[in-house]
Amino acid sequence: ADDKYTDKYDKINLQEILENKRLLESYMDCVLGKGKCTPEGKELKDHLQEALETGCEKCTEAQDKGAETSIDYLIKNELEIWKELTAHFDPDGKWRKKYEDRAKAKGIVIPE
Repeated sequence: ADDKYTDKYDKINLQEILENKRLLESYMDCVLGKGKCTPEGKELKDHLQEALETGCEKCTEAQDKGAETSIDYLIKNELEIWKELTAHFDPDGKWRKKYEDRAKAKGIVIPE
């Protein structure tokens, strides 16, 4: 489907990236424009803003699940990274609350 993002990276091991601080920070530096990007990092950077703003409407099923997994993981385990991402991509807080409310509904506690 032309209206979806490429599925080229759908098989990437997200857990491995999320649970490896060095890898995670490398991806974050890429999407925040603070460091070099791998090809999959560049793909993420190119579409992250739009995906967050549209609720991932152009995402494949794997990307949608991956986005939810990643957001939940960051809120629960890497709150500083989540805050940095939201400050960068959502300075007005338009969509942040939606994602945090979804995480809370799953029992994830967000320290204020």
